[in-house]
Amino acid sequence: MDARLLLLADSRLPAGGHAHSGGLEAAVTAGAVKDVAGLADFLRGRLATSGLVNAALAAAACAHAHTHTQTPADAQAWERLNAEADARTPSLAQRQASCAQGRSLLRAARTTWPHPALEALAAAVRKPHHPIVLGASAAAGNGTPHQAATITAYGAITGPASAAVRLLGLDPLAVHRALAELAPDVDTIATEAAAAPDDWTALPAPSAPILDLYAELHMSADLRLFES
Repeated sequence: MDARLLLLADSRLPAGGHAHSGGLEAAVTAGAVKDVAGLADFLRGRLATSGLVNAALAAAACAHAHTHTQTPADAQAWERLNAEADARTPSLAQRQASCAQGRSLLRAARTTWPHPALEALAAAVRKPHHPIVLGASAAAGNGTPHQAATITAYGAITGPASAAVRLLGLDPLAVHRALAELAPDVDTIATEAAAAPDDWTALPAPSAPILDLYAELHMSADLRLFES
């Protein structure tokens, strides 16, 4: 994998990812996650649902960015793909979190990997979803749709895992062992996402109602450490 893509997968990229727990904080508050075993179950479920959805969106965005043309049709295509992300994110809180992360990543990506497709996306969509920006950024770094899907699936579990260490005081070594055990699942999800059809309306759309509920509860919480 190109080193530029490793930068995109790095949690130290100044794109605000550290401020989001991917629903983990709400799950901890609800008592659904208390230890490493509970965290592993949460991550496995998140990967198979929202992880797959976002990985497929990122793969589609990466593929489209590689065919970028400075035309009105290209701008409309970005709008359509972002609308597909909207349709797969029924929770208002989840949409807001995704778009907030998308805007932050777009700022970082346009500085780090200048590319016409990123400029076109910024001009076409005022509030781009995070996986759409991630896919376009991967293309700007000369990545493939499969690599974009892999980075997205990887982030779907590493972000909440990092948050779990802060929220529950879990042993970081035990958490990373859980992540290592999930690595084959990440590869499987990435392969499935990258094989999604070119018809964007047919991209994967598995639901995760509990994550939607957690997101809505978290948004209204009086005290919280993470934005989502």
